[in-house]
Amino acid sequence: MQGFKRADWANGLMGDIDLKFYASLLLRRLPILVGAAAVCTVLAVAVALLIPKTYEASARLVVEAPQIPAEMVRTTAPTNAVEQLQIIEQEIMTRDTLLGLAKRHGVYDAYLKVDENDIVDDMSSRLRFKQLELDSARDSAATVFSISFRSKSPVQAADVVNDVVSLVLERNVRLRTERAADTQRFFNQEVDRLSRELAGLDKQILEFKNANKDALPDSLDFRHNQQSSQQERLAMLEREEASLRSRRENLVQIFQQTGRVATGPVSPEQQLLDDLNRALSEQLSIFSEDSPNVMSLRKRIADLQKSLKEKSEKGEGKKGMSELDLQLADVDERLQFLTNEKASIRKNLEHLAETIAATPTNETALNSLVRARDNTQLQYNTAVAKLAEASAGEQIELHAKGGRLAVVERAVPPVDAVSPRRKLITALGLVGGGGLGFAFIVLMELLNRTVRRPSELAAIIPGQPFVTLPYIPQPGEQVLSDFWQGWHNAQQFLRTLSARLPWPATDSAGLESR
Repeated sequence: MQGFKRADWANGLMGDIDLKFYASLLLRRLPILVGAAAVCTVLAVAVALLIPKTYEASARLVVEAPQIPAEMVRTTAPTNAVEQLQIIEQEIMTRDTLLGLAKRHGVYDAYLKVDENDIVDDMSSRLRFKQLELDSARDSAATVFSISFRSKSPVQAADVVNDVVSLVLERNVRLRTERAADTQRFFNQEVDRLSRELAGLDKQILEFKNANKDALPDSLDFRHNQQSSQQERLAMLEREEASLRSRRENLVQIFQQTGRVATGPVSPEQQLLDDLNRALSEQLSIFSEDSPNVMSLRKRIADLQKSLKEKSEKGEGKKGMSELDLQLADVDERLQFLTNEKASIRKNLEHLAETIAATPTNETALNSLVRARDNTQLQYNTAVAKLAEASAGEQIELHAKGGRLAVVERAVPPVDAVSPRRKLITALGLVGGGGLGFAFIVLMELLNRTVRRPSELAAIIPGQPFVTLPYIPQPGEQVLSDFWQGWHNAQQFLRTLSARLPWPATDSAGLESR
């Protein structure tokens, strides 16, 4: 059902369009269409012939691979060929370089005073740098550039391109060598700076260690052991001192009781006194105090002690007193030594405690210095390695062993001009003229109110006409064909259009009216 409606609508639309009428209109207006196309084509040909010829010369450059593999020695020059050429292009596209090129090759007439800004803009538009896209897979890895220049003279275009190619090669070499030299100079400065920083840090570390040699973290365990041994020795000395003092008191007490010291040879009276004392002890274990034997022993012991005391008072016991004095002097001397030793040990313990307490702070400060030195040392080692690479890269660039730009094909004067494209201009003139003529025809038909078809007559009169008759020429009347009728109508339309235009009033119009 929908297909039927669509076909019915198309038939109705085609029925409303009178193709035969429009074909006759086109045939009648064909002289206008042909005339406009012919005029525009002639004008286009004239323009194409008047436009001066422009020739374009071009040269090709390729980026050569490094002769020494990058895995062995890496060059310090930029390896991105596009980046290199972009830098060189910006250098060549400067104002001074473009003016120098134009002056050297006489691109502009010296007698014409052309503004330098216009020269720079025109030279920038003529000179082109372009990276070529290679079609073959074998050449896809290569990077190829083209440099082209347009000029009215083919020889001049080729000369300018070859001059630019020479500038590109020269600046490429200079760019690579200067960058390699700058890289080496930079790392030389870095190595010197880091070397001075290392020397300064080494000096600071040495001064710090000398100033805190007793409180460094490296000797902390030794000082802990030393502290423990000193404390043990102090305790031992205190025990020895207590023993000596006890001995001294015993010597004095023994001497006071026996009149002699326990050590050394004894006199017969003293030996007898000892025997009597032992006998008294044995008797007391058997007999009572009032036993005659016990009383007799006590009396003999008392007499003998009295005799020994008298001898001692008379100087007869001078030898026993000298031994006591010697032993007491020896004990006192030892006690004095122990006192001095204890004082020294306590002083050492105080110093060790101070150094152990200061060790964490010194360790933090020393670690900071050492860490700074290690970081500087790492930077120094890296800078030295980079300096070696930069030195090798500079040698590569100086001997032209790295990747560089090379000329594949120099520019030659072109034979054919690239502009103007005369055929295209002529074709555009023909098409434009036809379009202009067609638009003119459409305008004429839109302004034409003449009744030419029964449908147009039915549209302007009330009611439906019964019949319409075509135009019947009178006898002897000349009937023009559609083509010539169109030519006649075109002339009539131009006259009507000229009459309707608001032309300014002139004196000649007044004269004609008069």
